[in-house]
Amino acid sequence: MGQTTMKKLSMVDKGFLLAENREMPMHVGGVSLFTLPEGADEQEFLHELARAIRDTDALLPPFGDRLKMGRAGLMGNAYWEPDPALDMEYHVRHSALPKPGRYRELFTLVSRLHGTLLERSRPLWEMHLIEGLQNRQFAVYTKTHHAAVDGARSVHISRSMLSPDPDHVLENSPLSLESWQRYKDALLIGQRDIHTEEELRNVADMLKSTFDSSANLFRALKGFTQAWVGRGGNLTLPHLRVPRSVLNNPVDGARRFVAQSWPFARIHRLGKAFDGTFNDAVLGMCAGALRQYLINHAELPEQGLKAMVPVSLRQKGDVDSGNAVAAISADLSTHIADPAQRMRSIMASVKAGKTFYQGMSPKEVELVSMLMQSPSALLMPLGLIPRLPPYNVAISNVPGIRETMYWNGARMDGSYPLSIVTDGMAMNITLVTYGENVDFGIIACRRSLPQVQRLIDYMEDALAELEEAAGIGSAPKAAKKATTKKVRKAAPRKKKVSKAKTTA
Repeated sequence: MGQTTMKKLSMVDKGFLLAENREMPMHVGGVSLFTLPEGADEQEFLHELARAIRDTDALLPPFGDRLKMGRAGLMGNAYWEPDPALDMEYHVRHSALPKPGRYRELFTLVSRLHGTLLERSRPLWEMHLIEGLQNRQFAVYTKTHHAAVDGARSVHISRSMLSPDPDHVLENSPLSLESWQRYKDALLIGQRDIHTEEELRNVADMLKSTFDSSANLFRALKGFTQAWVGRGGNLTLPHLRVPRSVLNNPVDGARRFVAQSWPFARIHRLGKAFDGTFNDAVLGMCAGALRQYLINHAELPEQGLKAMVPVSLRQKGDVDSGNAVAAISADLSTHIADPAQRMRSIMASVKAGKTFYQGMSPKEVELVSMLMQSPSALLMPLGLIPRLPPYNVAISNVPGIRETMYWNGARMDGSYPLSIVTDGMAMNITLVTYGENVDFGIIACRRSLPQVQRLIDYMEDALAELEEAAGIGSAPKAAKKATTKKVRKAAPRKKKVSKAKTTA
């Protein structure tokens, strides 16, 4: 059975393993919040969930597979092979928070879990069922190595356990082949209101396919050259005019995770008020928060921060392109004090980035993206990325589910993503839409970026500031109430933040 069931790792998969070290774990994860079904006992309910997850003979690959390498290690061929000593008790864990069980205690635990390496002698994943939260809530934290599961698949696997029916109970483990096949069948017949796997592909997926060049490459290379000689207009590229900041310091293994939700309608309304998109509003919100953070806690660079932003390049009416996605470098214009002017500058930069890729096929986009990232591949082994960073921060938007979902009757209240922090990019902001909200997950190096939890309050300040600049005032009462409630839970030190804002 051995050789016939083994799967060879791609160069990109091995790249995540080669880049990993104690200070820079290469796994992605997420925290989901659930409310217990009415009348359910917390310990018994979570114990039954853990038992159901572990109870399967046929696990969905690669959850039952471990790394197999030859004498050359990762420099040679590497494979996934079935783990003959698989211990599901090790991978699925039941934990409890210390009292009083606030989000602060949850985020502290998740920060520590996300900063530790996965054991390479075992399958590269963990799932933690966490009890002890207030208001009959519990949390689920998962992490999976990026070499084992890509972004699109990890999103689908986590959602395959969910149902819009509060009375639905999974018959099999959510990690079993039976559940996965049932989920894929539901996608094919349109029974789930979520994006298809092709729509959720990220930039890394494109690097796994072969590529082809065309006449569009000449135009792209011409634009690339013009940008480097200062004639690229609003177009920004990796490593081009990227200012040094505390965001680009070397990192260690200590992490700080914070999360927050805002109403989707509120952010969408802001983007529309500026004749922009939802993504434009998100970038404006993050730019204002980062500007305030640097003013209060570090030093604001004279040039605007640059963000790596995956964007969709899908043409209107195009439902066939699977990987029409690229990473653009967006100028956050944090050096501009006026929020409206800053927002317009961000939108012009994003538009220039999309125009740069316009007309290219997915394979051409892939080739150009690889060429632009090649300096990073040379600088990283030399330890020069913190001095010559390609970007200052990563801001990613993941499509989500627009209806309330349940796991065996437990209502999911939020889903907060955790991504990767690297040398030269000590913060990652990822958001996912769920129901009527937008759930932000912020992960950062705790040493390089102290008090990063304040960023949550600064994001609310930036959102309100942009609303005022757009002339739309505060959010509607229902949205404002929901936001205020969650902000107070996630960031209890509001008074100190207000004082810092006044000083700034």
